[in-house]
Amino acid sequence: MSNIPADRKYAVTHEWALAEASGIVTVGISDHAQAALGDVVFVELPDIGAHFDAGDEAGVVESVKAASDIYAPVAGVVVEVNEALQNSPELANGDPYGDGWFFRLRADDADADLAALLDAAGYEGSLDED
Repeated sequence: MSNIPADRKYAVTHEWALAEASGIVTVGISDHAQAALGDVVFVELPDIGAHFDAGDEAGVVESVKAASDIYAPVAGVVVEVNEALQNSPELANGDPYGDGWFFRLRADDADADLAALLDAAGYEGSLDED
């Protein structure tokens, strides 16, 4: 079974969201998603300052197998992107919950949006339905 840290929330579209006390939410893709994609070769990240509603397409991850949209799991404004992915997209495979993060948002309403996402057990259960 995939590695699913319990300290974050998950979207059924396989993004994770890790909230900080400051209201910043870090977003990446799950271990399950990176494994399904295969070797990541390119990541298109959102622009800093862009605003997304929860569920909006915020970027693209391309692998040797397919291209997949990345969705914002919470609404907010992009305050940082992981520049390291531009030169080393394989970080999304090697460390999807650490150095392979995609972007950070200043959430509009982190509590409400995070409450709508799955916890680790719920996400694991959703994988069984795939």
